[in-house]
Amino acid sequence: MTTTWKLQDAKAKFSKIVEDALKIGPQLVTRRGVEAVVVLSIDKYKDLISDKPSFKDFLLNCPKMETGFEFERQKDFPGDIEL
Repeated sequence: MTTTWKLQDAKAKFSKIVEDALKIGPQLVTRRGVEAVVVLSIDKYKDLISDKPSFKDFLLNCPKMETGFEFERQKDFPGDIEL
């Protein structure tokens, strides 16, 4: 759950914002009514900047199938369907 703070309030209650970021989750700070920054715990921050590959890189680096691999279809037929 993200809580939104005005910049003035965030300055006055910075300790509370840090505590809430650790216990509750990210805290959003606005400046002149526009979202400006987010205060979040170091664990959440590390998750964001970790060296996880992009989805594209993940797919391109997955193990390859052997050349000439052929799929075998099942020989049984589907059941009858009444319309």
